[in-house]
Parts: sequence; structure tokens; C-alpha cells
Amino acid sequence: MTQTSSLSTLIELAERRTDAAAVNLGNAIRSQDELEQKLQLLQKYRDDYSRKMQTEMQSGKSMQQIRNFQVFLGKIDEAIIGQSQLVADAKKRVNHERNQWQEEERKRMSYTTLELRAEKVIQKKEAKREQKQNDEHANRQLFYKT
Repeated sequence: MTQTSSLSTLIELAERRTDAAAVNLGNAIRSQDELEQKLQLLQKYRDDYSRKMQTEMQSGKSMQQIRNFQVFLGKIDEAIIGQSQLVADAKKRVNHERNQWQEEERKRMSYTTLELRAEKVIQKKEAKREQKQNDEHANRQLFYKT
């Protein structure tokens, strides 16, 4: 019985860890999604700005204005590179958190399997004990009838 209760305690702890790991994984996924959305916005903004620059160049802007467009476009490109790195880091974190969750889930399932096996052993012992009692009872009745 103590083994079953200690396994129940281990299962409860493993469930808590699994739940915490699942929360961490969910947070990491949400963070990654937000970072990817920001990256997409930056890329869209860059594309729009680039198109605007092309239009402005065709209408005959001065070299200084063109240079200002190019400098600003360079800053957007730097922001895109930085955001891309944040997205890559977020993907690594998601993979790490997913691995953590899988590991905790594997432990929880192992403890549950052990508990089920222990319960089967107890049930077999109980069935044997009951069978032995039934056999003894039947033998006593047979003995007293004769």
C-alpha cells in the first residue's frame, strides 16, 4: 500500500511538472507567434517603403532625398535582421520547452504505468487470498458434511 501511495505522490508531482512545462511551452509558442507577426509587419513595411522609394525616384527626387530613402531602408533592413534573430531564438526556446514537456510527460506516464502494475499485483494477491479463503471454506463444509 505504501508503494502505491508513494507512486501516487510521484504521479501528482509529475502532473504538476507536466502542467508547468505545458504552460511554459504555450507561452513560448505565443511569444514566437508575436515575434513572427512583428517580423512580417517589418517586411511588409520594408516592401511598401521600397515601392514608395521606386515611385519617388521615377518622379525625379534629389540625390539627398534618395540617399535619405536608402539610409532609412538600411535601418529597416537592420531591424528585420534583428527581428529575424529574435524569431530564431524564439523557435529554439519553443523546441527546448517542447522537449521539456515531452520529458515530463514521459516521466508521468512511466509513473502511471508503474502504479497500474502495482495495482495489478495487489489485485492478483487479493484474488489469490479470496480464492484460498473460498477453497478453505469449501473444504470445511465438505469436512463437516461427512
